[in-house]
Amino acid sequence: MQSNLVEFPHAFAVGESEYIEVTKATNYQSAEQQFIELLAIDNLDKKLEKEPTLRSEFENALFVAINAAYQNDSSDDAAHSFLQRILYRINRLNLFWYDDLRHYTNERSLYLSQIRNQIETAWQKWELDQIDVVGLQRLDVKQALIERAAEDLDPPLSPESRYLREQMSEAGYRHLLAIASFDGLVEGSRLSRILGGTANEVQCTLIRVLLEEYGNGRLSRKHSTFFAQMLNEFSMNTEPEGYFDLVPWQVLACANHNFLMTECKRHYLRYAGGLTYFEVAGPATYRNYLAAAQQLRLSDAAMGYWELHIREDERHGRWMLDDVALPLADMYPELAWEIVLGYDQEKIMSDRAAKAVVQAIRQAEQTDS
Repeated sequence: MQSNLVEFPHAFAVGESEYIEVTKATNYQSAEQQFIELLAIDNLDKKLEKEPTLRSEFENALFVAINAAYQNDSSDDAAHSFLQRILYRINRLNLFWYDDLRHYTNERSLYLSQIRNQIETAWQKWELDQIDVVGLQRLDVKQALIERAAEDLDPPLSPESRYLREQMSEAGYRHLLAIASFDGLVEGSRLSRILGGTANEVQCTLIRVLLEEYGNGRLSRKHSTFFAQMLNEFSMNTEPEGYFDLVPWQVLACANHNFLMTECKRHYLRYAGGLTYFEVAGPATYRNYLAAAQQLRLSDAAMGYWELHIREDERHGRWMLDDVALPLADMYPELAWEIVLGYDQEKIMSDRAAKAVVQAIRQAEQTDS
């Protein structure tokens, strides 16, 4: 029986000049389409045992992309995008989308698991190399978290924030909604993946956050409903993932990072730190979006989601710091620095995504004009 392990062809163990030619010849769009077709094959693992050539173009592109994105000095946006899109297509199988049940036929595929691990291993090393992990281990964790939260609750306006508030056009605002809908229409879903287990105050606080995200069980009050109302105001697509192709890889990376943190319980402390940053910093971000909508003189329905989040996330941020992050630091004193790691990593990735979103908005505005 053949192994389903991902084995890159020996032909790719080549010199730099040959590698450059391979990179130039790589068609990521075609390789992604091949991967999409693999996802739809019944009993994928057994099929690939019999016909390994079905995966050849995709695996060649995967090898090239990992080298281009994570193992070279110059970052390749096309490679990053390909890898994050592939990773997301695998990760999204952990959620239920109320669609054709046949779409989940390969959710337990060993091949897909190996592809995910292959990407995550290289990607997470690249991400962590940008953080002084050793320095974090020397911190007074609780003091570090308190200071970070105080700073991020109301930070000075960045150039990106000023652009959104003062210069963004209505066409740019619509593009912002399109990208933000990627998370806004399924908000809270990944949080649900980490809530099981023994009951304590930390778990109950996280459940309170989830319940508020889901409108305490009422669809009319669920946060995604308010987001859909904003989209409806502009006659935009309200289907989840409806604007997937517009989402920058930096935003996809945030989503994939959250999937990794929630699916691996060993990363629980990092997840708690990341969610703490997300909830603490959320109101400042949403105030930028609200100010942009007000400057454009849009209707209340076109900005209602931001107003809701400013109110609720101010409360969620306090909960996350006082009732989750700080108690966890006491529960796991030897590993508490991982909470700060999660906090800092979420901030770095969110800042990177914010810059990418503004760049995408500017490009969309130029095209519209």
